[in-house]
Amino acid sequence: MVNKALNFCTAFLMVGSLLAGIGCSKDNNNNNPAPKVDYTLSGTASGSQEVPAVTTAGSGSVTGSYNSSTNLLNYTVTWTGLSGPATLMHFHGPALAGANAGVALGITGFTSAASGSYTGSATLNDTQEADLLAGKWYYNVHTTNNGGGEIRAQVSAQ
Repeated sequence: MVNKALNFCTAFLMVGSLLAGIGCSKDNNNNNPAPKVDYTLSGTASGSQEVPAVTTAGSGSVTGSYNSSTNLLNYTVTWTGLSGPATLMHFHGPALAGANAGVALGITGFTSAASGSYTGSATLNDTQEADLLAGKWYYNVHTTNNGGGEIRAQVSAQ
């Protein structure tokens, strides 16, 4: 009788352990990859991207990175061949290519010249992050001759 009870308990424990092992072996991530954290930013600026378009020999670029965990934007903007010294620079949004928007982030501390580069950083809020990552930000450079902006680059986040 003791052997039967011992065999029953042993069998019960083995089946229970087997079922527990099967239940624990399931991957509980639902096959969802981890959200992306680091993004590379880029854009090429020209007068033809301004709205309305501007005729200029000026050009430029924006490159950088964005970390969605720290909300830190690091960027470098360049400009060359403008009709005069740069007077203002901004990131604007939300707007897709072909549309205008208000200033989302001002760029200050740059050298006022017809050609140059500037590196900066900023911490973005949730709305700014969503617009940037959706491709709804652009960078532009203003001059005295083109007060609304002489060159513009739509910012792409990859």
